[in-house]
Amino acid sequence: MSMPVTTTRLTRAAGMSAVAAGLLFIVVAVVHPPDDVASVTTTAWTVTHVLGMAMAALALVGISGMYLRQVTRTGRLGLVGFVLFGSCFLLITASQFAEAFVLPYLADQAPGFVSDFLAIPTGGVIVGSVWALVTVNLMTGATYVLGGLLFGVALFRAGILARWAALLLAAGTALALVLPLLPPAVDRLTGVPVGIALAGLGFSLWREQRAAATDPTTGAGASRPEPARAR
Repeated sequence: MSMPVTTTRLTRAAGMSAVAAGLLFIVVAVVHPPDDVASVTTTAWTVTHVLGMAMAALALVGISGMYLRQVTRTGRLGLVGFVLFGSCFLLITASQFAEAFVLPYLADQAPGFVSDFLAIPTGGVIVGSVWALVTVNLMTGATYVLGGLLFGVALFRAGILARWAALLLAAGTALALVLPLLPPAVDRLTGVPVGIALAGLGFSLWREQRAAATDPTTGAGASRPEPARAR
């Protein structure tokens, strides 16, 4: 017999999506190959960026569940943070797709363009005219930092999900502001706190909805309207 689709089950699924996104965020940050033309044609490069696409898609589902669960408490701050942070993951999806499936085909035919493409996020020397891509990269960075900061603060103020994870999300995304001061070998590792935060928020959302579904005072599958604040 098929199980009915309920708001609680969808929200729990969103929580697990955020957990998976957070774990993939960490994996991609740790195993990412060097940003050079030689790496672009390797299997490791393609696999890493396919995982990046999956991470961005799962993160978008996850933060959507978080926002909808707390929409009445996060207010305008939560809405702005959600829209900006969600836009960031849409841009990341497009970028990861290009890096996984477009750059490998251009590595031999247009190595200069590939080199410029890779230099954009790392702050390397850009020779060709790729300023449209530079603009997109700036938009991605701005929505990542500002969206993550505002969304994290809104979740912290709402107090439904784990506050430590909401605070870590805000601080972790703001950490990207110091990337120009860090060596390339460690700059990607600044994403690890964000991955931990997403996983923590996702697990908190899943656990909160699981408790609501099994609460005999509300009935199976029903969400409690005002759960206790997370500590």
